[in-house]
Amino acid sequence: MAIAFNHKPGLVVYLTAGDPSLEATRAIAIAAIDAGADVIELGVPFSDPLADGPVIQRASERAVARGTRLKDVLELAGQIRAARPLAGLVIFTYLNPILRFGMHKFVDTAAAASADGVLVTDLIIEEAGEYLAEMERAGLAPIFLAAPTSPDARLEAIATHSRGFVYAISRVGITGTQQSLTGDARALVERIRRWTGLPVAVGFGISNAEHVAQVAQFADAAVVGSAIVELIEHSTTETASGAVARFIKGLRLPEAALAR
Repeated sequence: MAIAFNHKPGLVVYLTAGDPSLEATRAIAIAAIDAGADVIELGVPFSDPLADGPVIQRASERAVARGTRLKDVLELAGQIRAARPLAGLVIFTYLNPILRFGMHKFVDTAAAASADGVLVTDLIIEEAGEYLAEMERAGLAPIFLAAPTSPDARLEAIATHSRGFVYAISRVGITGTQQSLTGDARALVERIRRWTGLPVAVGFGISNAEHVAQVAQFADAAVVGSAIVELIEHSTTETASGAVARFIKGLRLPEAALAR
């Protein structure tokens, strides 16, 4: 199954659930969908988010300090699904919270919340056998990260076992904004397409309309995370939804600009 992207390029918006509060995250997610986000990635706050840069680390620390747990994020996913039934909805997490919750219980709860898929950032394809079996049983899409440094054998396995879309990392390192995209992202997407017809989304460092337009030339969707999380950090609870909606609308250039 593929997750539908209704725009060219599609937009995947990452939010750290529970920052500044679960209620605020719900409102921000709905505003983001209404502003043009195709997929919401609901980030489960974790005490040791090694793959994330300082912006998302701070958001995760704030959400953890407020007591946000995996159970809360899954409940939030159900609320967002009820409010916006057609939007793509992905749970973004590290493996440890799933293991504490219980793999079988997690998958069943995510399915009951009508999530489309799950991305476990620190679960490598070679160790994902139980996870993949559980996801297939529940009809959920496993989404894996593909890096520019991944050898062909690993990329083939990622492409073969992914559902929904493949998440291509634009550069090696942690999440965070960057000035420009490297050629690594285009080359990686071309390699991924050898083995799958799924949409390919590019993330890590996408932070403005120029980046999104660049991604549109060779991939199906752009993932925007740190730029939005930082915008929320510098907004009040009352103004965050509007600020995020305006930012997302600004990411989409006119079709003529994308065609150049």
